[in-house]
Amino acid sequence: MTKDKLMEWPPEYDRSFIPPDDSPYWNRELETMDPAQREEEVILPKLQAQIKYAYENSSFYKKKWGKAGVRPEDIRSLDDFEKIPFVTKEEIRQDQIEHPPFGSNCCVSQEEVARVHGTSGTTGKPTAFSISKGDVERIAEAHARIMWNFGLRPKDTVFIGSFFSLYLGSWGALLGTERLGATVFPFGAGVPGQSDRALEWMKEVKPTAFYGTPSYSLYLAEKALARGFDPLKDFNFKILFFSGEPGAGVPSTKKRIEEIYGGICIDAGSTAEMTPWMASCECNHRQGMHLYQDIVYSELVDLDTKKRLPYGEEGATVYTHLERTSQPMIRFWAGDISMWVDDPCPCGRTYPRFPKGVYGRADDMFVVRGENVYPSAIEDSIRAIKGFGDEFRIIITREKTMDELIVQAEYAPDVKPGDAPGLKAQLEKVLKARGLRTVVQMKEPNSIERTQFKAKRIIDKRDLYDHIITEK
Repeated sequence: MTKDKLMEWPPEYDRSFIPPDDSPYWNRELETMDPAQREEEVILPKLQAQIKYAYENSSFYKKKWGKAGVRPEDIRSLDDFEKIPFVTKEEIRQDQIEHPPFGSNCCVSQEEVARVHGTSGTTGKPTAFSISKGDVERIAEAHARIMWNFGLRPKDTVFIGSFFSLYLGSWGALLGTERLGATVFPFGAGVPGQSDRALEWMKEVKPTAFYGTPSYSLYLAEKALARGFDPLKDFNFKILFFSGEPGAGVPSTKKRIEEIYGGICIDAGSTAEMTPWMASCECNHRQGMHLYQDIVYSELVDLDTKKRLPYGEEGATVYTHLERTSQPMIRFWAGDISMWVDDPCPCGRTYPRFPKGVYGRADDMFVVRGENVYPSAIEDSIRAIKGFGDEFRIIITREKTMDELIVQAEYAPDVKPGDAPGLKAQLEKVLKARGLRTVVQMKEPNSIERTQFKAKRIIDKRDLYDHIITEK
């Protein structure tokens, strides 16, 4: 794509373009560009165009930025961009309550809307997403480009093992696969008995790539082994890419998935509001998630000061669309916890990276006896010890005024019950070395509830205790 084309907004892409099979890049010029040049010549112009468009077409932003005393012409640099206030999920949800169904940030007419998606709505009112026809094409383009960069090619067949519902993850994977020219196997998930049929289909069709959540891939592997399948020999996965959970970025979980299936494990994804959600994604070298700053501009900010952090620091993610005409998110507070670097990657791309992936969320982090705890740290400890199964739960209770952290973990089916106490002691030792005082409870194989979607592994009972004390 020429420099002039890169400057168009919203960008229009040649949907017939496919790189040569032996090219490691979808767009070599853009992906290997000097970062400072990319910021000045690509990111800032796109950002300014996106801000101007949002201001002119969204009463949500016009009102919000007016209160903050910010206008589009004030943003002359990426440093100026920090003047713009954050947008939160709760703000979007409240705006949609006041301006149903899509809120005052829709920006396009009903005739331009191609898709309606939304959050699962497990807490509060679900958030509705209206996606324009042009945005659908740009999402497909972005995902195809990023899939290419971690190794997918037109000859591949992609097994999509996640819900085809309002959930955007499955549809983004499907759009990207179709745009790339590969074969889509949209199997889905969630139907009773479907997991058993998935094993049979995977053995019969032998797709080369898998998309879903890390917990579902491990659940399928568990069922496969129980039924006598050998995932290494009976299936044919060369690439397994994931979103929806931080597991694919947890070293011991990544290693387990790769050992079970024999393919590379790719960590991807941000949040549904920021679709194309794959704009944070590993390449096939798996040195952390590249931040495709020319598609979605990512910032890492301090949790307390809310100021942008230098490379090498840990903080929370803030994302901004650069190519969206429908419901653009400008400085959206996603709250993913990570650390970012600008070190060179063996692939040659010059984007900043999350070398450890996304290993927590600001709203998933919990504090026990003054210590910040991320579930991914506990997951990494469990999966690193041979003899544990793939499911666990974290339960936080309160005894009188002291918090208690309980970790429930299954021992593997091939472990004798008499060996469970030894595993328990080993895990307690590892967690203690991480600074976590825990009570480990060993569970029999298959005794913890499984899921085909995002695993819910944290149960915080402290609010219940506080309620009981208040009532007394």
